[in-house]
Amino acid sequence: MHTTAAEAARLAAAIVDGVGTEELVSVVLCPPFPYLALVSELLKDSCVALGAQNLFPEEEGAFTGEVSPTMLLDLGCRYVILGHSERRHVLGESDRFINQKVRVALATGLDVILCVGETLAQRDADQTKAVLDRQLIEGLAGLSVDILPRLSIAYEPVWAIGEHGRHATPQQAREAHALIRHRFGEIFDEKAAQRLAIQYGGSVKPDNAAAFFSQQEIDGVLIGGASLHADQFLAIVQAGIEQSQLTKPAA
Repeated sequence: MHTTAAEAARLAAAIVDGVGTEELVSVVLCPPFPYLALVSELLKDSCVALGAQNLFPEEEGAFTGEVSPTMLLDLGCRYVILGHSERRHVLGESDRFINQKVRVALATGLDVILCVGETLAQRDADQTKAVLDRQLIEGLAGLSVDILPRLSIAYEPVWAIGEHGRHATPQQAREAHALIRHRFGEIFDEKAAQRLAIQYGGSVKPDNAAAFFSQQEIDGVLIGGASLHADQFLAIVQAGIEQSQLTKPAA
C-alpha cells in the first residue's frame, strides 16, 4: 500500500521511458488495485506488462470488497501475484486458499507468479525444504502440465525481506531455487521443471541485483521496496539485461 495516484503515474511513466524497447528481459509492474486502470493506460504500447498484487478466486459474485480475475483482465492485467508472504503470514491465507486462486487465475487467462518461502523460525529449525515442499505440493494441486508455461515461482525468504531482516546470500537463494525446481520436477516432470522461471524476492536492490542474476538457478527477481523508486527499479532491470547479454547464445 504505497503511492498516491499522481506518484503511481509518475513512477510508471518513468519506468516505461527507462525500459524503452528493451526485449531481453520481461518487466512487469504490479500497482495497488486503485491504480491499475491509471497505470494500464500508461503501459499501453510499451514493453512493460501489467500485473495485480492479488485476486479473489471467483469470476464474479457477492464478495464485497474483493477483486475478480475477470476484472483484472478487463483492466489489462496479464499477471497476478499470489501467495505473497504478507498474504500468508499477515493475512493468514492457507495453501489451500492460495491453490484455489492459482487454479482460477490460470483458468481465466492470467499468468501467475506464485510466491513461496520460509520464515526465520522455520529456517533456523532446518525446515526450509519441508516448507517449500508443502507450499508447492498444496499450492500447485490440480494443475495440468499444459498450463505450466503461464506459471512462475517467486522464492521469498520471509527472513530476508525488509531493511531489518537478515540478508540472504546469492548462494542461499540458489540452493532454495534448486530445491524448488527439484520438487516441481517431481510434481510434474523434469522437462517442465527445466522450463520453469524461478524469481528471487528477498530485498533485491541495485547493489546486489547482479550477484543474484549471476546465479544459474535464478531467472528473475520480484522487487519490493526498490520498485517505489524508478532509478532503483531501472538499475535492477539493467542488471538483468546485462546478465541476459552474457548468457545469450551466439548468433
